[in-house]
Amino acid sequence: MIDPPARRFPSPGGAPSRSRVVVPVVIAAAVAVLGAAPTVLGHGSVPDDPPSAISLLFGWSSEPLLALPTLAAALVWLRLVGSVNRSHPDNPVPRRRSGAFLAGLLAIAFALQSGIERYDTTLFSVHMVQHLLLTLVAAPLLVLGAPITLLLRAASAEDRRRWILPVLHSRFVRVVAHPVVDTLLFGAVMWGTHFSPLFDHALEDRFAHDVEHLLFLGAALLFWWPALGLDPGPYRLSPPVRIMYTFLQMPQNTFLAVAILYAPTVLYAHYATIAAPWLPDPLTDQQLAAGIMWLGGDLLFLTAILGLVWDWSRREERDTVAAERRADNALPLIRAREADLASRVASRATTAPAEQGEGEQAAQAAGHGEIGDGAAGDGDTGHAAERAPGLG
Repeated sequence: MIDPPARRFPSPGGAPSRSRVVVPVVIAAAVAVLGAAPTVLGHGSVPDDPPSAISLLFGWSSEPLLALPTLAAALVWLRLVGSVNRSHPDNPVPRRRSGAFLAGLLAIAFALQSGIERYDTTLFSVHMVQHLLLTLVAAPLLVLGAPITLLLRAASAEDRRRWILPVLHSRFVRVVAHPVVDTLLFGAVMWGTHFSPLFDHALEDRFAHDVEHLLFLGAALLFWWPALGLDPGPYRLSPPVRIMYTFLQMPQNTFLAVAILYAPTVLYAHYATIAAPWLPDPLTDQQLAAGIMWLGGDLLFLTAILGLVWDWSRREERDTVAAERRADNALPLIRAREADLASRVASRATTAPAEQGEGEQAAQAAGHGEIGDGAAGDGDTGHAAERAPGLG
């Protein structure tokens, strides 16, 4: 499924050594986020004021353990893009891919460090917005950036052959990248976290909360990988199959939202035990969260489906234009063949009457010969009759 690296992705000088140094640092920083997380009540105490548009949009917190990995990922991306663009000025990385990837990182930062993070353990409805940002906004934007393709282009031929391609062709990746597995895994993570003790425990334990976010983001990345189909992978879905694949995931989001909406009691004890003068009824807030998941999630899924349909139509249009261009390029050759065929037919038409005239002359000559022979024969017979006595 992956083109030969030496032909498609030539090696930019110096990029592999930087990636081998920077990428492990990013991974170590991400591990440090989880390892250094203390067990505290969510993200602190209950805010004194209710959420507002200003507090949600501009109430950012400076938490280095979350900001540094995001910033490091953005810097690594820009460095690799610059390396590829310098090595291949005629075929640079499309700007829309860099824009999508950086927008995905911004969505993660907005979900985990803005005012949403301040209220996620206080209001279930705000927490639901956070989860939608991670799974249905940040994850597809990151996949639209095509990070695997960028890594293949930035790595050397030796590193691709030795490290990257064996991982992409490994049995583990073939299993986790299978569309059926991704569909079941994404649904299992969503249902399993919302209807298990993990969700309530994550509201009290910072480490569990970060693990929950990693589960959401990881399962969403695996789901959107075959759905968008920009990066190479073990399985390539045709545009109609990708549309159906994405559409079939929407009902599980709807059913989960309906299950939360019609729950007769508060599902998570954490939200029922906190108190503040401005807090709404926990069951009302839970129903609002279900409505956000239902309407917001389905709208995001429909947006993705419409985008896939639009991409399919553009691909069909490009294929039609390419076919017409190939036909136009082949037209002179067809005209030359037609002219050659016409000249051959004309030459045969001119030679046919001459051959026919020669045949008629030969036939006439043969006819005259036969008549002469017959007359001679009759004469001989007459003389023989005259010489034979008594025949009369």
